[in-house]
Amino acid sequence: MRKHIKIGTRGSLLALAQSTMIKKQIEAQHPGIVVELVKIITKGDKILDVPLAMVGGKGLFVKEIEEALLANEVDLAVHSMKDVPSELPDALHIGIVTRRENPHDAFLSNSAASLAELPAKARIGTSSLRRKAQLAKLRPDLVIEDLRGNLDTRLRKLDEGRYDAIILAAAGLNRLGLAKRATAYFSAVEMLPAVAQGAVGIELRKNDTELLAGLTFLDDRDTALAVTAERGFLRRLEGGCQVPIAGFAELKDGLLVLTGLVASVDGTRLIKKSVTGPSSGAEALGVTLAEELLALGAKEILAEVYGREMA
Repeated sequence: MRKHIKIGTRGSLLALAQSTMIKKQIEAQHPGIVVELVKIITKGDKILDVPLAMVGGKGLFVKEIEEALLANEVDLAVHSMKDVPSELPDALHIGIVTRRENPHDAFLSNSAASLAELPAKARIGTSSLRRKAQLAKLRPDLVIEDLRGNLDTRLRKLDEGRYDAIILAAAGLNRLGLAKRATAYFSAVEMLPAVAQGAVGIELRKNDTELLAGLTFLDDRDTALAVTAERGFLRRLEGGCQVPIAGFAELKDGLLVLTGLVASVDGTRLIKKSVTGPSSGAEALGVTLAEELLALGAKEILAEVYGREMA
């Protein structure tokens, strides 16, 4: 192991908390190694006044960090896996996936104990098309408004009364020590999580085998298998973090149970299905589920979202 490792990271509070967590674990495992955090501003960090779905493109929160990796300016990158596109540059790979935090979505409100308690026409904030579609299905009477910004900005907007409630990933709240702000949590049945939500991945150069070997202690097999299945599903659907696609896998009795969802943005059409298979075929299981959803009508929904026919 080299004595000085540079981690490329976004500068948000959550990104820094996750990168700092990895930094401390590496330094504890390998005494004498110094780990430096290098903040990198991504396109997604610059555009805060436009819904992500309108920005377009994939890798809004990782592209600039990947460019730094390819230029040898940093040695590895720490990502929220739900932000990582299904296709990576040829020279890079996700070598490590750490133990998953709570993968579900959290409901936050200063006036209601749950989604069911919100009055009709209440304003609920989220910029996720996945959440919007499922919220519209659960509560079509609510007014769903866009909510952008870092986690602390979103909480401030809730506290200022701009929204009656907001939806955030439970993992982000937990990692920032803000779990007490969650009023309630959605089950996967109520709101299926984003692909790889709650998981942190370490991206590095494929030829950096020595560094990868020194980081294997961080890898969590069960999380890696679940994320592999979910990302296989996402890859076949050509999806990114701005598309109304959800996927969640769990290991049960040695088998992977994967549930996937494709929805229209307004929630009027929602296709959801589960498949079960051996963990040894995690990625293939994801592809199988994607093919089944496409055959059930997801192909037409996604063609509208993408503005083109799907293969």
